[in-house]
Amino acid sequence: MPEDLPPEAKEMVQYYIEQEHGYLSWLDVSVDEITADSMTLSIPYDEKLTNTTEPPTIHGGIAATLADTAGGLCLRPSLKDPLEGGVVTVNLNINYLQRAQGDLTAYAEVVRAGNSIGVSQMMVESTTPDDGVEPVAAGMGAYRLFQE
Repeated sequence: MPEDLPPEAKEMVQYYIEQEHGYLSWLDVSVDEITADSMTLSIPYDEKLTNTTEPPTIHGGIAATLADTAGGLCLRPSLKDPLEGGVVTVNLNINYLQRAQGDLTAYAEVVRAGNSIGVSQMMVESTTPDDGVEPVAAGMGAYRLFQE
């Protein structure tokens, strides 16, 4: 795994999300931080992503998508060729801790990156109406790594 990523890595991943992945673009996913073994992504609160509860809460599938995406993307630097290789989810476990009421941020880090399987752990947090931050979901994912 490389120690350092090229300076343009964050912009490259953001470009991929915005130009090459319609669903993530529609969710307005932003790359906040990327290192050789971790990733931070965020989604701003949007009413289109909420359940019909009072107060409105973000649908759990949005938190799961953000966790899964961060978990997979943080494994890319471990590939022989991060641009040409592939990462596919083979197992995703999400534990919902409480409802999300604001902006979401997912933190992911590599637990292990082998030749063909990688494992990441993820935490999703949400802003609260009183300007706090609370954990809303914790996850673990296993991903098939396609080296070429």
